[in-house]
Amino acid sequence: MTSQIRPALVLFGALTAICGVLYPLAVTGVGSAIFPAQAAGSMIEVNGKAIGSSLIGQSFSSPKYFWGRPSATGPMPNNAANSGGSNLGPLNPAQNDAVKGRIDALRAAEPQGRPNPLAIPVDLVTASASGVDPELSVAGAQYQVARIAAVRQLPPARVQALIDAQRQSQVLGFFGEPRVNVLALNLALDAESAHTR
Repeated sequence: MTSQIRPALVLFGALTAICGVLYPLAVTGVGSAIFPAQAAGSMIEVNGKAIGSSLIGQSFSSPKYFWGRPSATGPMPNNAANSGGSNLGPLNPAQNDAVKGRIDALRAAEPQGRPNPLAIPVDLVTASASGVDPELSVAGAQYQVARIAAVRQLPPARVQALIDAQRQSQVLGFFGEPRVNVLALNLALDAESAHTR
């Protein structure tokens, strides 16, 4: 019996060292060397202070900002510790009520007497599968141009130019749709507003 315990303990110790220490250190080192920004959380900094990650959505509710995709995480929106979708199907009454509420919020934020003639893009009223989607479709951003231009007193063409500058193409030319990172777009919007004052 004792002749079997010693090899088992040696094997356990060796595998623990390889799989639990050496491999994680090697992967972390290679990742940090090849993809330093991503390995550090893809943080976005302003004046040396981290204000968010380009990989995790943030909630913007002020009419002067672009709103991102709704989040179904709890207990607060865009909670990365509780990432996941609502799992509500299209025929679920709770899903229909949530979508109607989001449509009402979009319409209520429009400038008085100037309803938006564009169709509301689906990603502005439905939560993503992760609940922390940092990006929005180009159509979702364009839907908000008139509201933001009116609130910030900017020409709509200038707000559209910011979207065009932040636009990201499809991955490898064919995966997904063109999109914008909402946090980066809002930072560009703040910079533009500060520049025009």
